[in-house]
Amino acid sequence: MTILIGAATAAHQIEGNNTNSDFWVLENIENTTYKEPSLDAVDHYNRYKEDITLLKQAGLNAFRFSIEWARIQPNKDAVDLKEIEHYRDVLKYCQSCGITPVVTLHHFSSPKWLISEGGWEDRKTIGYFKKYAGIVMEHLGEYIPYVCTINEANMGVQLNRIIEEFRKQARKMSEKQNDVQVGVNLQHNKRELGAIEASEIFGVAPDKMATFLYPRSEEGQKVIFESHTEARNVIKKFDPNIKVGLTLSLYDYQTVGEYSSLADNLWQEDYGQYLPYLAEDDFIGVQNYTRKLIEGGEILDVPDTAIKTEMGNEFYPHSLANVCRKVSETWHKEILITENGVSSSDDSLREKHIEVVMDDLKAILEAGIPVTGYLHWSLLDNFEWQLGFAQKFGLIEVDRETMERKPKNSLWLLGRLGATLNEQLEEAVTT
Repeated sequence: MTILIGAATAAHQIEGNNTNSDFWVLENIENTTYKEPSLDAVDHYNRYKEDITLLKQAGLNAFRFSIEWARIQPNKDAVDLKEIEHYRDVLKYCQSCGITPVVTLHHFSSPKWLISEGGWEDRKTIGYFKKYAGIVMEHLGEYIPYVCTINEANMGVQLNRIIEEFRKQARKMSEKQNDVQVGVNLQHNKRELGAIEASEIFGVAPDKMATFLYPRSEEGQKVIFESHTEARNVIKKFDPNIKVGLTLSLYDYQTVGEYSSLADNLWQEDYGQYLPYLAEDDFIGVQNYTRKLIEGGEILDVPDTAIKTEMGNEFYPHSLANVCRKVSETWHKEILITENGVSSSDDSLREKHIEVVMDDLKAILEAGIPVTGYLHWSLLDNFEWQLGFAQKFGLIEVDRETMERKPKNSLWLLGRLGATLNEQLEEAVTT
């Protein structure tokens, strides 16, 4: 038995110059809420061979990356064969390096024309996504063993909760009548102005600008999951041996003290309600970064005594194994860990994270939990959406002036521990 051990990325965050995407629009308007635009990102589009070679040199055997829909279909009725050829080259280079590609069809960013057509709240998107999946299969399917159709398909539900919590906090701050409310109101005004500005470019009303990272209605959730099932059907028709799934953002919910139903309710919202849509999938992609503690029916703030990542999350590597155990209670097929990592400028914290995670991974595999791969987020320090380039998730540092790649110790550590784990798994099978 050999499992996939590697790293994950997303096209918009690393490739650069994704000019036909909705996020490019949102980054470059006057009233943007992004700290900075992506621009050249880290130029992976031109340097993919260098990056994949570093994966190989570290002893890793898998690379998760996304194909950018906005490149493949810059217009609704167009197919850019030059971009198809680019991704074919990436896939073939993975193959030549002995790296298994895990391809994501949609990782947050969408073609800007899709948003003009109603985006992820409009049922037309189901047909558009099905067509896109068919284009990818027709031209590239022979090189793709794993497909994640949609990244973090449950993100809209989690965003709804975050927005509601923000509103509660804003109301509390407004009641206090202190200086903090000014900052909140200014930010709110900027969001409103940005929404109006972007909506004019997309040609839709501000409240109808349904990008993927947009508060999700019940109907919008159906659009996402029906898009997934239609794409899966297209992929399986092309080649039933291609493994298909999607990824979910999952927290390790832990109750402190007396039992609270909130933990069960949140797990149902994040995971359980989607299982009927996933019944025909080959794997589920688990994405986890931390835990959330619940007491008295409320989610607690991260304790002051806890080690925090630069994203503000509690540093708690054991959360991944806990989530895999929880998923395995109701999911008995492949579990592919498609994202897990830590934002830190101190690579020693990332090394500690990897050491704990790999020990935990060995333990859950020995317990019979069907994990078939671990893909660390992220291969490169990249563009972290609205937060810009400040967050450091990468196994490889990038000098954004020269684009020089500087592998961190954590890259080599993951390669060594991954190789050791696979050797131990092979020995267990033979004995």
